[in-house]
Amino acid sequence: MQELLKEARACKFCEKHLPLGARPIVEATKKSKIVLISQAPGRIVHESGIAWNDQSGKKLREWLGVNETTFYDNNNFAILPMGFCYPGKAKTGDAPPRKECAPMWHDTILSELKNVQLKILIGAYAANYYLPGKLNLTDKVSAYQDFLPDYWCLPHPSPVNRFWRSKNPWFEQEVVPKLQTRIHKIID
Repeated sequence: MQELLKEARACKFCEKHLPLGARPIVEATKKSKIVLISQAPGRIVHESGIAWNDQSGKKLREWLGVNETTFYDNNNFAILPMGFCYPGKAKTGDAPPRKECAPMWHDTILSELKNVQLKILIGAYAANYYLPGKLNLTDKVSAYQDFLPDYWCLPHPSPVNRFWRSKNPWFEQEVVPKLQTRIHKIID
C-alpha cells in the first residue's frame, strides 16, 4: 500500500494543466475504515500538503463529529479525492478536478483497502462518478439511506456552499446526527 501511495504522490500525468504544478494529496492504510472521496485539494491544502487543512475541512470534521486526531488517523479515514492535485480557480470556487485522476488511481487504491465499511462521497463530482443517474446532489444527499451500506453522499463543506446549507436546513438538523452515529459505530 505504501508503495502504491508513493507512486500516486509522484504522479505528474496532468502537471502541464495545473496552475501550481502537481502535488498529489492522497492518504490511506490497508486498515482504513472510511474513505472520503471528495473533489480536489484547494490552494491552501496544496500549499500545506495536508488534506482538508482549511475551512472546508473544519466543517467536514464538524459534520463527521470527529476531532483532528481522529480525522487524520488514516486507519480511520482514507482520503481519495477525484483529482489529487489543485486544479486552479474557476468563477466561483475552484475548477473541477482533472478527469484523468479518478479512472487512473481509484480502482487500484480502493482494491488495496480491505477494511472499508463506508465511502463518503463529498460533493457532486464524487457523487456523480460513483452514483451516476438522474438524481441531483441534493436528492442524493436526502436519499442517503438508499445508498447504504456502501455510500453516503454529502454536499461539499466549502464556505461557498453556505447558501445550499441555508436552503436545506434538514441536512444539518436530520442527516448530520445520523452520519455522526454511523461514523462513531465504525471507528469506536
